[in-house]
Amino acid sequence: MVRLRDEVLSADGEALRAGVAAIQAELEVTPDFPPEVEQAAQEAAKNPRLPALDRTDLPLVTIDPATAMDLDQALHIERGQSNGFTVFYAIADVGAFVSPGDAVDEEAHKRGETLYGADSKVPLYPKALSEDAASLLADQVRPALLWTIELDGDGDTLAARVERALVRSRAKLAYAQVQEQLDAGTADPVFTLLREVGERRLRREAERGGVSLPLPEQEVRIEGEHWSLEFRQQHPVEQWNAQISLLTGMTAAKLMVGAKTGLLRTLAPADPRDVKRLRRTAKALRIEWPENQSYPDFVRSLDPATSSHAAMLVACTRLLRGSGYVGFAGELPEHTGHSAIGADYAHVTAPLRRLVDRYAAEICVALSAGDEVPGWVVDRLGELPKTMQASTRRANRYERAVLDLVEAAVLHPHVGESFDGVVVDLDDRDARKGDVTIREPAVEALISDDRELPLGTDVRARLAAADPRTRTIRFELA
Repeated sequence: MVRLRDEVLSADGEALRAGVAAIQAELEVTPDFPPEVEQAAQEAAKNPRLPALDRTDLPLVTIDPATAMDLDQALHIERGQSNGFTVFYAIADVGAFVSPGDAVDEEAHKRGETLYGADSKVPLYPKALSEDAASLLADQVRPALLWTIELDGDGDTLAARVERALVRSRAKLAYAQVQEQLDAGTADPVFTLLREVGERRLRREAERGGVSLPLPEQEVRIEGEHWSLEFRQQHPVEQWNAQISLLTGMTAAKLMVGAKTGLLRTLAPADPRDVKRLRRTAKALRIEWPENQSYPDFVRSLDPATSSHAAMLVACTRLLRGSGYVGFAGELPEHTGHSAIGADYAHVTAPLRRLVDRYAAEICVALSAGDEVPGWVVDRLGELPKTMQASTRRANRYERAVLDLVEAAVLHPHVGESFDGVVVDLDDRDARKGDVTIREPAVEALISDDRELPLGTDVRARLAAADPRTRTIRFELA
């Protein structure tokens, strides 16, 4: 059943869960694990390999979405010398539980990463590990990979190391909760330091030519059995926290590039022709882009709340396509950088959710200690980029299919009605077709007309079709 409830368009959760189950069958993915994998995970949870170093004295905390249980990272920051900072970043140590070639490891290689879709998650590791024994849950002693990064007063790295250690998170916090405390002036001093470090790192990002697109996230909101859609803008604390993860990934990449052994996340520089095309789009949208203003600075000048700017940001996502991974041992690849970050970068901070992070982190632990990289890691450096490329495609398909299902179910009873929206993209081959963002409910869908669509313009869009069975939606200009 789909109905209008409190002026919010929503759909019945039971019917949608059946639709999600059909998507999982279609993509041949399942949240369930083979019995032998579950058993192996439960045994591993009882018998972790614990490090000798005890850093349970650190008052670490986790900051995640409120409902998350697969907690990869715990944070603490202290004021350092000369007005600098010491960042402690504890990362869940999957290697304390999973051994190369065991049943859990082999299943993880088949999955590659956790798939997220509404409340229907397909985890990388069984919950006995990912949401329990290996997760950095509050008030639990856990094995972790502890990064200690010394920064100067400008936020630049002075020194860094990573080592295995026992840690204990003091609290499980949510982004909204921490942001409210910061805004009210009642937050723990560690979050004031997080803000200072985050803002300094954002300035450093701008200086090195890095860029992130401030597009609102489309989310499925679940209240009881009612599913609805909304666009959510990130809290500032999320951006600051993300900068700590980026700092750690850049530190890891520097270690690996220096040793000529590693596993990097890469993105080639933008094709100048694509940048010229974006400049033409800006001109069409009547957005000023001075010739001497760089692409990253231009993006930072955009306001996603403005219709034409929102369309411009969608167009900018084209420059972020083509990211991948590269593994190497003994010789650096031709291209090591990540152009959106403006530096070499590696995924090392989400091992409960991405397979590649466990391998990259093992390399860093060995290099930081002056040891040889384990042979089982080196042996799989060639195949891991392909494994992750396939899993990333699957994850994108899964997330998009679930969103398409919810959108179609929410809108199905309202075919023929008109909604306020913005045309945010045009088809490359036919300007009479494109994409529209509907504000309420929060929907992104196809739109067409018998004349050229007005890019970046507020429109009234008539819902021409919404079919939950095929997960398709189509709008026309009203």
